[in-house]
Amino acid sequence: MKPFICKVTGVFFSYAAWALGIILARSQSWRMWEFKGSSISMVFIGLWEASYFQTFNISGSLIELPVHAKINQSWVIPEEIRYGQDMILLANTMKSVVLVFGSLALLINWVNSQYAEFLRTYYKLSACFLLVSCASTVSSVIWNFSVDTYGQSTLQFPRHFPVRTEMIVKRHFSYTLPLGITTGSISLVSASLFLSEFCYVKQTAQVRPLEAVPKQLPREAPAFGAGCLEGNPTPTQ
Repeated sequence: MKPFICKVTGVFFSYAAWALGIILARSQSWRMWEFKGSSISMVFIGLWEASYFQTFNISGSLIELPVHAKINQSWVIPEEIRYGQDMILLANTMKSVVLVFGSLALLINWVNSQYAEFLRTYYKLSACFLLVSCASTVSSVIWNFSVDTYGQSTLQFPRHFPVRTEMIVKRHFSYTLPLGITTGSISLVSASLFLSEFCYVKQTAQVRPLEAVPKQLPREAPAFGAGCLEGNPTPTQ
């Protein structure tokens, strides 16, 4: 029962890591920049899209409306965002594959646990994919945080954008850093559980053939005088 609970926990953590990875990829708060002296006070920048609230004067009333802008070739995209896009896509793709592998392995183990080689392959691939996913996610968020914190980013808005990077007055801390580290930690825990299942299935597969070999009992030696009693009577004098 305990190994099955470990399998279910590993699959559950892989689903949780996948869901957090989707939230991280869709987040527009990788960078939160505050501006002063403009109709825009804050700009939220994600990996593929930026958003901000712009104040409009409509019939004498000031109204803030959300505006979304896609990050395309008109932007000067720095390396940490360009590579961050690739690393997050890679991490989410691998976690999607792990969901398929982990769910199939759990189903096969529930129906019939005799396919040891099949289960070992699935658990090993799932663990490897989750480790790569963990490294990609954590690296991307730490790289983005460090560059943004020390103001070394080369990100530039397009010409038609209402603000410029020179107008930044404050860079706010984003929740993407703890979210990315949490996502990577859950992926690491799930990978550890799958590796433990890989070792358990491997050990079980090695023990079962030994149990299947019948034990040969030692042959008993015939009792003394048995041959004489059966067909070789002792000669009489």
